[in-house]
Amino acid sequence: MLSVEGLKVFFQSKTKTHDSLPSPTVGGLGGINLSIPENTTLALVGESGSGKSLTALSIVNLLPENALRQGRIVFDGQDLMKISERSMQHIRGLRIACVFQDPMSSLNPVLRIGVQLCEPLMQHQGLSLRQAMRLAENLLEDVQLGEPKLYLQRYPHQLSGGQQQRVMIAMAMACRPKLLIADEPTTALDVTVQQQILSLLRRLKTEHRMSMLFISHDLGVVDQVADHVVVMRHGQVCESGPAMQVLHAPAQAYTSALLACRVSLLEATARLQTIDTLAQATWDPTAKASPTDQNKENKEPFILEAHSLKQHYWVRRALLGRSRFLALGGDLHDQGVSFQLQHGHTLGVVGESGSGKSTLGLTLLRLQHRGAPTHLGQVIFNGRDIATLRARELKAWRRKVQVVFQNPYASLNPRLTIRQALQEPMLIHRFGGDHNEREACMTHWLEKVGLESSALSKYPHEFSGGQRQRIAIARCLILQPELLILDEAVSALDISVQAQVLNLLKDLQDELGMAYVFISHDLSVVRFMANDVIVMHAGRVVEQGPTSQIWQQPSHPYTQQLLAAIPSLGAAPLGLKPSGNSH
Repeated sequence: MLSVEGLKVFFQSKTKTHDSLPSPTVGGLGGINLSIPENTTLALVGESGSGKSLTALSIVNLLPENALRQGRIVFDGQDLMKISERSMQHIRGLRIACVFQDPMSSLNPVLRIGVQLCEPLMQHQGLSLRQAMRLAENLLEDVQLGEPKLYLQRYPHQLSGGQQQRVMIAMAMACRPKLLIADEPTTALDVTVQQQILSLLRRLKTEHRMSMLFISHDLGVVDQVADHVVVMRHGQVCESGPAMQVLHAPAQAYTSALLACRVSLLEATARLQTIDTLAQATWDPTAKASPTDQNKENKEPFILEAHSLKQHYWVRRALLGRSRFLALGGDLHDQGVSFQLQHGHTLGVVGESGSGKSTLGLTLLRLQHRGAPTHLGQVIFNGRDIATLRARELKAWRRKVQVVFQNPYASLNPRLTIRQALQEPMLIHRFGGDHNEREACMTHWLEKVGLESSALSKYPHEFSGGQRQRIAIARCLILQPELLILDEAVSALDISVQAQVLNLLKDLQDELGMAYVFISHDLSVVRFMANDVIVMHAGRVVEQGPTSQIWQQPSHPYTQQLLAAIPSLGAAPLGLKPSGNSH
C-alpha cells in the first residue's frame, strides 16, 4: 500500500548568505525506508524529536515551505513526490486521512462540529448537507460519543480534549480511506475510551482492508495495535521488524532502553529509568518504593483543602431556554468534592474524559468560565479561603499556585519566543534580579527539563508537542510555587522524557516541599506520583484513599474497570471487555 524509499528531509535556513552561495540547510530525516502492506498497521516509536511526525507529514506533503524532500513515496502504485498539489488535495482525506496529536490545532474554532464533519463528506463524496449530517451522526456514534445530535451543534471549545480527539477520528474515517496516519491519536484519551478507540480502529482496518501508520510513545498501545514496529532516533531508523520481535526481544540497545523507561503499573519504584541513566549505567535496580514510603503519614499542615466543592454551568438549549449543567460535585443534593492535601504530598485525580477532572483543577485555580456562577463550597489555601482574597493578595497567591495545562500547543503564545514566554511570569511577579540573573534562571530550568539554552531564541512552532510541554513545565517551575496543578502534564511526552520529568517533579518535591494535584488518565503514572487518589465519574468522587489501597483493593466497580483497561506489553488482545460493571 505504501513504500517509503530513502526519504530525506532538509530545512532551508532563513539566514541570508552571499548571493553566489546556496542557503544553508538543516537535516530533519536522514534516509527513511519503510513499507506498509495492505491491511497492516506499522507503528513508529521513538523519543520526541526523533522524526516520527516529520515522516508522517512528508508522506502527505504538509511540510513548511522551506522543507526539501528527496527519495520516493509510493502510495498504491503512485509516486506522491511527482504529483501536483492539486492532485494531492484529492488524495488527502479521501484515500489518505490523518489524525494529529492536537485536536484543537486541527479543528476550526469558529465552526460547529457538524459543519466540520460534513465538509469531507460533501467535498469527496458529493453528498448534500442533509445526507452528510445524517452520516455524521453515525460517525460520532462509532467513536462512542453519545447524543450525537447534541455534539453536532457544539463548538470545539465546548468539548473536552478526549471528546475533541474522538471527533477528529470520526472526521478521518468519514470517507473510509485506504491509509490512516494516526499521530498520537489516543494521547488525550482516558484508558477505557482509549481501548474502545483502538478496538474501533482495528475493526475498521479489517473491514475495509485499511492500512495504518500509527505513531505513539505508549509502547503498551503499540503492542496491542501494531503488526510491525519501526524505532526512530535522530531522524533515522534505529530498528525495525515484527512487533512481537521488536517489543519483546529487541536487537538494539536503544530499543531496550525505551522499554526499560516505561512506568510500571505492577511494581512501585522510587525513581524511573531514563535513557541517560541507562547509557551511563547509573540506574540502581534495587531502589524500590515501599507502600509505607508512598503513603507515609506526617504532621505536615494542610496546604490545600476543598470542602463540598461544586461547579455548574448554564447551557442554552433551543426549545427549553437555559438549563443547569452540573460539571462537578453531582447534583445539588450531593455532598460535592472534598479532600485535604499536605505540604510535600501529591493528590492524584483520575477518571474518564468528561468526569470533571479538569473542571476540578480550574475551580481550585479560580479560572472558571466567565458565564459560570460562583462555585459552591470552599477552597482553603494555607488556612485562607481563596474566595476572600483581594486583588493584590490574589496576585501573590497566583505566584504560589501554578498550573500546567493538558494542551502544550495552546499554552504558549505563538508570537513570543521561548525567552519572552519564560521571562513574562518573572517580570509580572518581580521574580529574579537583573537580566543576567533571569537569563541564568531560564537556562537552568530548561536544562532541568531536558532542553538546551539555544531553545530560548526559538518560537513554539519550532518544537514538537513533547518539547512544548517541557517548556510549559519549566515556565511554572521558574517561580518555585508551593502548589502545582498538573492537568495531563506528561501525557504528551515520550517515554524517556516522561520518566525524566516525573523524576524531576519528585526531586523538586523533596527539595522544595511542593505539593501537587496530579490530574491524569494514565493510572501507572498516578501510582508512581501520588500519595492519595480520588477517582471521579460524572462529576462525583466515587472512591478515594491511599494509592496502594486503591490499586490493591479497589472497592468501586468503576475503579476496577479503569484498572482493567490499562494497556501493557503482553496484555490480552483488543476487544476483551474489562472486568467490572459498565458506567
